Amino acid sequence: MFTQLNPPLPVTVIDRGKGLALAVIDYGPEHNLIWVTALDESGEIWCAPNPKVRMQENWSMGRGKAGA
Repeated sequence: MFTQLNPPLPVTVIDRGKGLALAVIDYGPEHNLIWVTALDESGEIWCAPNPKVRMQENWSMGRGKAGA
């Protein structure tokens, strides 16, 4: 299943950088979710597996940096 995110979500792809997740691909229970993400710095679009994707920090929501 392909789901477009509206609005896009600010995420960090580990080893790639910050960007906006535009969509999520779900191939079913035997697979990780795949996050379709446009990276801020390079403009590249990556399809990143769920274990490599983190939400960006958001002070107003009480979400600090990952691991903090």
